[in-house]
Amino acid sequence: MVAVTYELIKTDKKTGARLGRLHTPHGTFETPMFMPVGTLASVKAMSPEELKEMGAGVILANTYHLYLRPGHELVKEAGGLHQFMNWDQGILTDSGGFQVFSLAKLREITEEGVHFRSHLSGAKLFLSPEKVMEIENALGADIIMAFDECPPIPAEKSYVKQSLERTSRWAERCLKAHQRPDDQALFGIVQGGTYSDLRIQSAKEITSLDFPGYAVGGLSVGEPKEVMYEMLECTVPFLPQDKPRYLMGVGSPDALIDGVIRGIDMFDCVLPTRIARNGTCMTSEGRLVIKNAKYERDFRPLDPACDCYTCRNYSRAYIRHLIHSDEIFGLRLTSYHNLYFLIHLMQQIRQAIQEDRLLQFREQFFAQYYEGNPERGF
Repeated sequence: MVAVTYELIKTDKKTGARLGRLHTPHGTFETPMFMPVGTLASVKAMSPEELKEMGAGVILANTYHLYLRPGHELVKEAGGLHQFMNWDQGILTDSGGFQVFSLAKLREITEEGVHFRSHLSGAKLFLSPEKVMEIENALGADIIMAFDECPPIPAEKSYVKQSLERTSRWAERCLKAHQRPDDQALFGIVQGGTYSDLRIQSAKEITSLDFPGYAVGGLSVGEPKEVMYEMLECTVPFLPQDKPRYLMGVGSPDALIDGVIRGIDMFDCVLPTRIARNGTCMTSEGRLVIKNAKYERDFRPLDPACDCYTCRNYSRAYIRHLIHSDEIFGLRLTSYHNLYFLIHLMQQIRQAIQEDRLLQFREQFFAQYYEGNPERGF
């Protein structure tokens, strides 16, 4: 039995875009999809009911952060993440690899694993592929990620090569340590930095292990988007047609569209909720910073083209007032809108693929989104 399967429904005639379905133990979800991030088993400011209302299907939780608090054993005691956070749809946990390399202090990478200090307490900790599998098996998500090393950009090619080869060895160890393959799908992660030949090498090594799905990691970490797209173009052709493809950590509207065009099925990012808490909103006409003085007496919705709860009920002037007054309801409204905006965008993308007009959709979306000003994007 395979816990998660991918059903390819249609491929766009002019691009590599795919329309599909992701079958999981907690439901079937249409792809391409955007997955909201709930780092600590909660999508910031949103209730599970609100996430369902806006059309979210799979959401993320973070292995590293949940390992630190409240601890995977407590989550297991609660019945797993689905029970613990009252979410009966899909959940994906990342391996914590990115957080270990971006947040943890005084880390030391060895073949066995990573020694590091908690960014919260400074306590000495150690994560290995086997330990990560123990944590993720206890958390109980539908999709779990292999433990990988996310090298910095830029990095010397010799180091990136050593790193991706270690990631491949760790992936094999994750497969051997994974205890719940019947109800949790373990995805492998392709690395390789910004070197096309290393990306191809990593893709070949990881796909040879026959995971039920594959992620492209180590991108959207500071490199120009053109470089990210170049890496996707050399990597995706080496990923199987019959399995899902996941681009980790990408959530700007333009990158979602261009990622789909290059054959990606799944995306996640903290961007929509993170910027929402600072009063920055995604709209069909580009970025809108609601704190700005020009919205003080603007009684229009955040985005007149949007039909989300926020836009149906509240004005820019009111939301600006809430944000300036440090009212929690203000950041809840902006968070709801941004998440809805991306989930609805993915619905539009799927419809465009179905009708073989994705490139036309891209052109029309970008024309309105930027209107000649690239600063309106993210």
